[in-house]
Amino acid sequence: MKWDASYDVVVVGSGAAGLTAGLTAKLQGMKSLVIEKTDRYGGASAISGGALWIPNNHIIKGAGVPDTHELARQYLDSTIGDRVPEELKEAYITRGPEMLRFLYNKTKHMRFQYAKGYSDYYPEKPGGLSQGRSIEPLIFDLTKMGSLANSMRRATLSTKGFTMNSYEFHKVNMITRTLKGKTTALKLGARLVKSKVTKSDPVALGEALIARLRLSLAEANGELWLSTAFKDFIMGKGRVIGIIVERDGQELKIEAKKGVVLSSGGFSHNQILREKYLPSPTNAAWTSSPEGQTGDILEPGVKIGATLDLMDKVWGAPSVIDPQGHPFFLVADRGVPNMIVVDSAGQRFVNEAAPYHEFVDTMYKHQEVTQQAVPSWILIDASAKSRYIFTGLFPGQAFPKSWFEHGVAKSAETIEELAKQMEVPAENLVATVNRFNDFARNGHDDDFYRGDSAYDNYYGDPTLPNPNLAEIKKAPFYALRLYPGDIGTKGGLVVDEYARVIKENGEPIEGLYASGNCSASIMGETYPGPGATIGPGMTLSFVATAHMANAVTKDEVSLVNV
Repeated sequence: MKWDASYDVVVVGSGAAGLTAGLTAKLQGMKSLVIEKTDRYGGASAISGGALWIPNNHIIKGAGVPDTHELARQYLDSTIGDRVPEELKEAYITRGPEMLRFLYNKTKHMRFQYAKGYSDYYPEKPGGLSQGRSIEPLIFDLTKMGSLANSMRRATLSTKGFTMNSYEFHKVNMITRTLKGKTTALKLGARLVKSKVTKSDPVALGEALIARLRLSLAEANGELWLSTAFKDFIMGKGRVIGIIVERDGQELKIEAKKGVVLSSGGFSHNQILREKYLPSPTNAAWTSSPEGQTGDILEPGVKIGATLDLMDKVWGAPSVIDPQGHPFFLVADRGVPNMIVVDSAGQRFVNEAAPYHEFVDTMYKHQEVTQQAVPSWILIDASAKSRYIFTGLFPGQAFPKSWFEHGVAKSAETIEELAKQMEVPAENLVATVNRFNDFARNGHDDDFYRGDSAYDNYYGDPTLPNPNLAEIKKAPFYALRLYPGDIGTKGGLVVDEYARVIKENGEPIEGLYASGNCSASIMGETYPGPGATIGPGMTLSFVATAHMANAVTKDEVSLVNV
């Protein structure tokens, strides 16, 4: 074989999982290359919240979170169940904290803080924690990266120049309601002024995570090639020995002496695969994932014996689609008190404040039975519009005129008139609003139990008896079309506890590992907490490179000493 380039480890994909794979390979003495299909590195991670959900890690323990290995295992058992093998759950609980400690010890930039109070998504289940287990990267000054910053994928959500982490957003979301919201807003304003004076460029969330990983990779002399597309695997003696890529219009053969790590995204932008695997209706226009996620890994993987799982699942993200076709992912918006979601019959069908993954699953279950859930409508009144951040707009800020012109949003002075504009039965919508208002006055949602969970309350209004319930009664009333969007697909190549891609008989494909959304999620069919996509991705990347660095034989592994 005549190779165009040779490395110990070749990584496909440049999100948090991919950069972690390239970085940890280098930090363990191996020569690594990360390839990225698009002309921007960072993947879906760069435009995400940047959180990592990794139980029992040193950061949350240092913040006083009473987590243990046993408690974390109990929670995974109660949420994931037996949908993934026991060995995989155990590996995650053990190796995730190792990965974080390894990056802390071996780099200057991989620094995180506890996302205080950001609840697990199912805190009432055995092992769940209402104070949460998630961590997020510290705010980072992008000017430290020099020219490396020029090719980083940037978040598209406008924050009007303000930089904030998830904890600060949670507080400033209540700017009109709490003193903490107002003082946090002042803090953000001071940060903005300081950045102007010092000519710094602070970033948070996913941008901060990717920037820290990319700079760490550069300082470790790891390589990253942009605009380099994976085409196929190269096999030799029954194992993966390299890959074929397309770069600058040329096909290149790249050797991977120790292995290939697949850290790329799923198939959310591939309409053909969506229609083949996902619930109907489905549309690539509803995804918030980057454009390069077209499932290029799947067919070549199956061709060499890989098995697939969870192909009918997405990381659900209920979304409003703006007139330009851009999805706006509703997270905090669904915790607003004077708000409901209804189907095309004008009836509620879900706990609006439920974890977004569960919300979309419920939306599809309702669609299967009634054919009335896609799209649905999210309704708020003038009180909600004046009090809370909603669809990225500050309290009191008007919806863009184009939203009404293109039918994205409707507005009316009465619920009856709003129903007419929505083309839903007016008597149903009036009855639904009246019933919800009764619940709001009584402080309990008897139909869907909104507000009963600590997770529901996290984005609610703490000044109310039930943070998630208030009457919908002040005109004008607004309704926006709501779609079952996603932040990526969840299914792909199945891996074992060493992140090795496995065949149907459970045997590994030697030299091939996976950690990104192109692999079947080790979270199974659920979503235990904020960052349960990025946390597993980074952990499996570390597990993969540790296996390559330390494997004596194909089944004997000496774990990295961290």
